Amino acid sequence: MSALNWKPFVYGGLASIVAEFGTFPVDLTKTRLQVQGQSTDARFREVRYRGMFHALFRICREEGGRALYSGIAPALLRQASYGTIKIGIYQSLKRLFVDRMEDETLLINVICGVVSGVISSALANPTDVLKIRMQAQGSLFQGGMIGSFIDIYQQEGTRGLWRGVVPTAQRAAIVVGVELPVYDITKKHLILSGLMGDTIFAHFVSSFTCGLAGAIASNPVDVVRTRMMNQRAIVGSTELYKGTLDGLVKTWKSEGFFALYKGFWPNWLRLGPWNIIFFITYEQLKRLPF
Repeated sequence: MSALNWKPFVYGGLASIVAEFGTFPVDLTKTRLQVQGQSTDARFREVRYRGMFHALFRICREEGGRALYSGIAPALLRQASYGTIKIGIYQSLKRLFVDRMEDETLLINVICGVVSGVISSALANPTDVLKIRMQAQGSLFQGGMIGSFIDIYQQEGTRGLWRGVVPTAQRAAIVVGVELPVYDITKKHLILSGLMGDTIFAHFVSSFTCGLAGAIASNPVDVVRTRMMNQRAIVGSTELYKGTLDGLVKTWKSEGFFALYKGFWPNWLRLGPWNIIFFITYEQLKRLPF
């Protein structure tokens, strides 16, 4: 494999890990906000958190500061796999279509983003399942990372480890299919128009824009995905949602349309900084002299 090919994989994984660690507490509050208020689930029927900051303070007060990083181990493992595969495949696919950034089009980038998002998220799904269960249950969650993987497999089989893989792949297709192309196209036009050079400020503006676009597009599927991944751990063998569409319809009917945007602010406040940290780190890694 040539140097041109391995760099996106390695740099993508490293930048993803840095961004994940820096924004993880916000992601945890997003998960807690998304699973609460479920009329079909007694344990999560109570609305405990009134918003992101209230959730942060209440979790710290009731569970301690360490609880804000509950699930960080599988989250970092997920980024080491998901981030590596996602960026590597995306950049490699783009080079199959065009050789230079100037020749890239929105359509080509969207196709590459959707494909890379689906493949990478499907492969990394078990780490996502464990991360969400640890985040949702907090101090109630028992066991370490490896033991928990084994427990899920023994209790639920392979299906348990890939629970929610369809909405996860759908969300990844939306997020990656929106964020990476929006970032690339925004950066391309900022540079080619002469408004900015290929600088950290251009990377900041482009990553901020793509984070907002990704949050708006993905939040409804993200709510359903979070609930589907957490449901086995809280209601036994009963499945509340049979699939993404079923989850969207049931959530809308029982809780209203805006329930699909539960956790939007922490979602955006995570995706925004996450993308800013990721892309600035990634762009700096690309400039390393090897």
